[in-house]
Amino acid sequence: MKRILYIFSIVIIPQFIVYMIITRTDNQCIVNKEETTEIKLENYTRKADKIIMTVADHSKFEILQQEFERPQDVTLACLSCHTERHHELMANNHWTWDREEKLAGRDTVVSLGKKNIINNFCIGINGSEKTCVRCHIGYGWEDKSFDFTKKENIDCLVCHDQSGMYLKAKGAAGYPVEGLNLNIISQSVGSPKRENCGICHYWGGGGNNVKHGDLDKAMNSCSKDIDIHMAIDGEDMSCIACHTTENHVIKGKAYALSSENKNRATCEQCHTEAPHNDKVLNNHGDRIACQTCHIPEYAKANSTKMVWDWSTAGRLNEDGSQIHEADADGNHNYLSIKGTFVYDDHVKPEYIWFNGLADHLLITDSIVDIPVQMNTLMGSYNDKGANCESTTCSKIWPVKIHRGKQPWDPILRKIVQPKLWSPNKGDSAYWVDFDWNNAIIAGMKYTGLPYSGEYDFVETEMYWPLNHQVSSADKSLKCIDCHTSSTDGRLAELKGFYLPGRNHYDFIEYIGILLVLLTAAGVTIHGGIRIILRKNCLHKKE
Repeated sequence: MKRILYIFSIVIIPQFIVYMIITRTDNQCIVNKEETTEIKLENYTRKADKIIMTVADHSKFEILQQEFERPQDVTLACLSCHTERHHELMANNHWTWDREEKLAGRDTVVSLGKKNIINNFCIGINGSEKTCVRCHIGYGWEDKSFDFTKKENIDCLVCHDQSGMYLKAKGAAGYPVEGLNLNIISQSVGSPKRENCGICHYWGGGGNNVKHGDLDKAMNSCSKDIDIHMAIDGEDMSCIACHTTENHVIKGKAYALSSENKNRATCEQCHTEAPHNDKVLNNHGDRIACQTCHIPEYAKANSTKMVWDWSTAGRLNEDGSQIHEADADGNHNYLSIKGTFVYDDHVKPEYIWFNGLADHLLITDSIVDIPVQMNTLMGSYNDKGANCESTTCSKIWPVKIHRGKQPWDPILRKIVQPKLWSPNKGDSAYWVDFDWNNAIIAGMKYTGLPYSGEYDFVETEMYWPLNHQVSSADKSLKCIDCHTSSTDGRLAELKGFYLPGRNHYDFIEYIGILLVLLTAAGVTIHGGIRIILRKNCLHKKE
């Protein structure tokens, strides 16, 4: 009996101990249910401890009592008190739509911004400025002749209106809709709220949540299921709580437009670089972005556009009227002016290595590979330690990849900029005349770039790193979501490195199995021999 107990203790107990360790680790990893320690925070005051700060009551100011004939008159009234703010604003990217950037992988610095970048949504603003600049903080940008030095053309109200009445008009070069009471609106001004930021950032790409996937009008009044930070039943944070601002310089840049890893808004600015009470989880932060675990899905409330196929545009009804087709949720499946779309909600992100640096396809670049990469987010597993290419080493990031099919010049092998918008028929604008060749001729002439006269459609991809719609800890990823050999594992497609639980080396595993079997056989044979020959081992009773 003793020998059986010896065999049991040698073979079974060690395996049981290993099993218990693994199980305990998994349980800790799933949710630290026993942990009641407060989340580590710095540079942030909790909602319960905040002192409510209010701005001056602008309805008392005599200069705002006048009847404003033009929105520019409101701006001049603002600047009569805020005397130097226009200098700050006119150096701001929200005003210039342009900045000097060194693109990753290139030696030269380029002028890059919304006024000249191309994407795979509405392609670009050139030739269609009068309608695209509805999201510009200015008045009167009709074409390339816009004067960026005129301070009265700054739109103060779009960011500071708190009346809820202010609205920019379509196709009006940034001017507001007619008939607004600018006196009431100007007297309501205060610090920007979500609605101010969202009127542009939610609606980029032609509709709510179309472009980013994690910026949605639902976030104006959402629950913790949508965003743990902005939930009205939680911290109820505004955009400027993270995107802090000094002298109108706003922290944070859209990764899809910015190439240099600077002035970013980060999780660490509040949560520190060691936010967890578990050293193992904190160590994950060296190579995994916070967003990877804490944004397990996006487009939680409303769908986001995943595919845009321009090649199908131009189909009209028999009477010549435009076609509008929508799905059960009201999302456009097809528009005559834009083509075919695919929307999705509760989307699982794709994952890449990213170090904060990016390259962007310029309209002057020749296309080599298809699908065309409209932007390239730099990074790799080997970008670490002494080999870091940026201020931080590469981390695994969650991204939305928007896939498109858009016009290009197959002879010159370049993406083309068509003229899309015009208020008048016969002006070569595609959205009015539905003639691709004429629209491309007009658009490329406007940009001053060559066009061979032949066009086709090419597949494109654009990457949008996810930063919003953060989930609570209990709804974030668990260890098994990544550390699994299942093809459904979150990191199943991210190759080139060893991930425990996902990767298996047959040779090593076969050796391990063989050693276990040999050990078991050795113990069994040894124990069997001892049992068979036990009489020789027994001591005679005295």
